[in-house]
Amino acid sequence: MNVPFTEIWLPILLAGIAVFVVSSVIWAVIQYHGSDWQPLADEDAARSALQGNTAGQYAIPYAAGNKDRASEEWQAKFRDGPVAIITVVPNGNANMASQLVQWLVWCVIISLFVGYVAASTLTAGAEYLKVFQVTSTVAFLAYGGMAGMRKIWFGQPFGSAVKDLVDALAYGLVSAGIFGWLWP
Repeated sequence: MNVPFTEIWLPILLAGIAVFVVSSVIWAVIQYHGSDWQPLADEDAARSALQGNTAGQYAIPYAAGNKDRASEEWQAKFRDGPVAIITVVPNGNANMASQLVQWLVWCVIISLFVGYVAASTLTAGAEYLKVFQVTSTVAFLAYGGMAGMRKIWFGQPFGSAVKDLVDALAYGLVSAGIFGWLWP
């Protein structure tokens, strides 16, 4: 018999909180993601060129669709470079409290889906290692699944993608440990 979802609310909540704590340690204490970003050759000129753009995602060269990408002008810009994908965030001080709350909620949502898959596939009293296997796999995929796509399609450096996968592995293992420990 599958596990009722109401019986796994505690591991869902605790796994989300644990991932939040582990990610805080990775980003605020260990800080090995600091090398993921590099300075621009002329930051002041770039800042000046980006003035007036609201928060959002931008591409250089920009094309509204395949017809524009097929034009000789766009092809020349793409070939000659630079080619960039830029995310502009709102000016001013970052609202760190709001971002942290959003990240915590996101971690709990991921744990909710991890719990859903586990409750749908495992029975009450399942062995710790089986619970660990299922939940670590689902959590790893949820936290790290986009690393390859960002590398392939958006030019994220290989090292940054690997670090994202290492983070996802840590989050998956922590989540799985909690689900295995508290599995009904």
